[in-house]
Amino acid sequence: MHVLDSVFCITPPHMLDQIILNGTPAQRNSAQRNIAVSAGLRAHRSAMGGKLTSRLTSSLAAAVSAGKQRTIYDARQGSQLPGTKVRGEGDPASTDPAVDEAYDGSGITYDLYSDIYGRNSIDNNGLRLNSTVHYQKGYDNAFWDGQQMVYGDGDEDLPADQRLFNRFTAALDVIAHELTHGVTQYEANLNYVSQAGALNESMSDVFGSLVKQYQRGQTADDADWIIGEGLFTPNVNGVGIRSMKSPGSAYDDPVLGKDPQPMHMDHYVNTVEDNGGVHINSGIPNHAFYIVAREIGGFAWEKAGAIWYRALTEKLKPTSNFTDAANLTYEAAADLFGSGSLEHKAVQSGWAGVGITVGAPSTNEGCLKATLRALGFLPDRK
Repeated sequence: MHVLDSVFCITPPHMLDQIILNGTPAQRNSAQRNIAVSAGLRAHRSAMGGKLTSRLTSSLAAAVSAGKQRTIYDARQGSQLPGTKVRGEGDPASTDPAVDEAYDGSGITYDLYSDIYGRNSIDNNGLRLNSTVHYQKGYDNAFWDGQQMVYGDGDEDLPADQRLFNRFTAALDVIAHELTHGVTQYEANLNYVSQAGALNESMSDVFGSLVKQYQRGQTADDADWIIGEGLFTPNVNGVGIRSMKSPGSAYDDPVLGKDPQPMHMDHYVNTVEDNGGVHINSGIPNHAFYIVAREIGGFAWEKAGAIWYRALTEKLKPTSNFTDAANLTYEAAADLFGSGSLEHKAVQSGWAGVGITVGAPSTNEGCLKATLRALGFLPDRK
């Protein structure tokens, strides 16, 4: 599954599946409606195919700008994108928290990539940062659709004691996570399936967390390494949708179930669900980055982030797997800081900590083909 055929939603499908199993009738109906909306979006993207690629390419000249350019639109609980413009670059704050959170969150994401990595917006060519808030009613998700950000308001249509999700603009790392899917789209373009897809998700978690740490001025030791902090209502027993520090521990809730992420290859989940477990197995490279950042110390965006950014923009390929990522981040660390440096050794240690040996040969092709075949993207063997 090519990156351009995908809609990247922050809420893992396994979480919505658990709500359908465990929730109240109102919660189950909400989750089923959300799954249907996301499936419809993906079907539309897939049907667009090459037309979307062509449209993206042909519109670049009109989309680029000099410096940071943010525009926020309001869907007014409808599905028409982008919606009605409600705030542009330099406009004063509005009275709508979702509008201002989308504006500020896209701005700080732009700042991290620009100030730290010298990147000119999502595509490195000045792409305007367009966002739509108040997408549909009771939409428990946010997504990057290949061109812009879209945010739901959570399940605000449910009774207060049954609400699980707050508005999705409330979590800065969610905003940065989704915008980073755009960066990956224009760089490594990691296929959204199997280990390549889990790396795609992990890159978004890495830089989503780094944006939050950058905004707060936190060191690797001080950061919480939670993705989706503030996304859950008080009705949920959890701190966020994922933990990079301790994958598998972010939530344990009667309705949402238990966080299924592994932190080590010993517990890698082989599944055809969720494009081969892209939201589940991303816990493994997430934890590797956490270990690297802690071992290097200081501000994680400065060195650990620079290593991952170099790998994403210069080394990884669409079909790269976890072993490839280990080898290429190790190579990037040598490029930036020298062979045998503290940073170089930390990368080796980080991947070893999740059961991946730097320097091991990649065995990606057979595993990727098996997953693609199981998902129906390749014909069965005769």
